[in-house]
Amino acid sequence: MTVIWIDGEVSPVEEARVSPLDHGLLTGDGVFETLRVYQGVPFATRRHLERLARSAAGLALPAPDRSVLREAMEIVVARNDLDAGRVRITITGGVGSLGSDRADCEPTVIVAGSALVDWPPTADVVVAPWPRNERGALTGIKTVSYGENVVALAYARDDGADEALFANLAGDLCEGTGTNVFVVLDGRLVTPPLSSGCLAGVTRELLLELVGVVEEDIPVAALAQAEEAFLTSSTREVQPIRAIDDRVLPAAPGPLTLDAATAYAELVVRDLDP
Repeated sequence: MTVIWIDGEVSPVEEARVSPLDHGLLTGDGVFETLRVYQGVPFATRRHLERLARSAAGLALPAPDRSVLREAMEIVVARNDLDAGRVRITITGGVGSLGSDRADCEPTVIVAGSALVDWPPTADVVVAPWPRNERGALTGIKTVSYGENVVALAYARDDGADEALFANLAGDLCEGTGTNVFVVLDGRLVTPPLSSGCLAGVTRELLLELVGVVEEDIPVAALAQAEEAFLTSSTREVQPIRAIDDRVLPAAPGPLTLDAATAYAELVVRDLDP
């Protein structure tokens, strides 16, 4: 029986309820984090909770004490017997009006867990026709407002691909619908800077510390010269890209992708909260 934690109460997921007037449902007013679980332990909890706090502050949402969230995750992981899996924390604006105004009430806090998605060993990606706005009010905030991502991912799936990549308004590579992107150009491992509008992914952050990566703007046109590339996220870890817009890359995984994947895997073995 799958259980879920909502505002301090644990219940079977079939019986769990949030208000139909919750602002997260009505307006997308909320933030979230997804953590991968290894050996019954959510990975990089400190970093994820720090980013959750930054996202909540960006929406002016009060965030629960981190000790409460840690305990909630422990309960969900244990009660769902998640030796390996994923756990998600969601914070919304709570019960609100039918408009954009947020009511003076406590936020809704949800912690849920599930088994892992079975990602393929490599991914085919396409560039979405819609740009990210690197100057938008929600730039850099991990919100539940995922409408653009849903549309772009459906576009990719309709094209037979696994993920869609976004350019930004400047025509530079930004990110995927739920991923950061790394590209090898002229033998250099490069990833877009945060100024591109991409989310500050936790896996991205760890790889910046583990391997030699250059942060610089990458014109979308430069993807045609990519020697290798990969996606990162908490659940995918390091996933090699096989093809970009039907162009098959020379190697998937290439040597720098393998180096990144190995360094990340070794970190997971060494430290579950780096």
